Amino acid sequence: MTKPTYPVEFLKILQSVSAKRPKTVIDHILQHGQISTEELKNIYGYNHPPRAIRDVREQGIPIDMFRVTGSDGKAIAAYKFGDPAKVRNAQLSGRTVFSAKLKEALLERHGARCNIYLKVFPVRELQIDHRIPFEIMGDSDSVASNIDGYMLLCASANRAKSWSCENCPNWHEKQAIVCKTCYWAFPECYKHIALRPMRRLDLLWDGEEVADYDRLIEAASMVQEDAPEYVKQVLRKHLTEK
Repeated sequence: MTKPTYPVEFLKILQSVSAKRPKTVIDHILQHGQISTEELKNIYGYNHPPRAIRDVREQGIPIDMFRVTGSDGKAIAAYKFGDPAKVRNAQLSGRTVFSAKLKEALLERHGARCNIYLKVFPVRELQIDHRIPFEIMGDSDSVASNIDGYMLLCASANRAKSWSCENCPNWHEKQAIVCKTCYWAFPECYKHIALRPMRRLDLLWDGEEVADYDRLIEAASMVQEDAPEYVKQVLRKHLTEK
């Protein structure tokens, strides 16, 4: 791929980024014109490539995704800089660093629970996340001053949310009002999941509940059903008999 040339002011913005992960992505694209998910994993050891790309976007730098062929012959995602004119100057300093005070406030209101899985986790494993993605709304004054603009997520839920949001059509449209009715922002009251008319229930079995899960899997296997479909059948039967 031929390396494009960039405006001097855009290059200055790119060179001003000092955080390791976004700087790694930026330097690679500057040198090679693009970077693929395969390169992010194999060269730099980033097992969650979208997170590294998200770090660049959080610096206000436009990034476009396209498809290339990976080493196994399959299509994979690759990234390059978008239109320099679309630099989001209000966000060049990156997202606001979350304070311990904010986490304490969220813990006081919601408890040490993942807002998606609704299960208790060690406090150190819970991460603060914007309900409406930073890339959509940024850290506007209304969000920064409102605890309801944030949620606590375990690492697994945070990764799932990131993937779903980044593959949502609204990721490019950037309509905050769309996010406000999405499962990933408000799982307690929503109309869609990344613009798909779906409903979702995330279940975790922990501690002594693991034995219940094992019995469930065994029961599903006996009737040759996948576990999710078997759970739906059990719930459907229970609701019908009530």
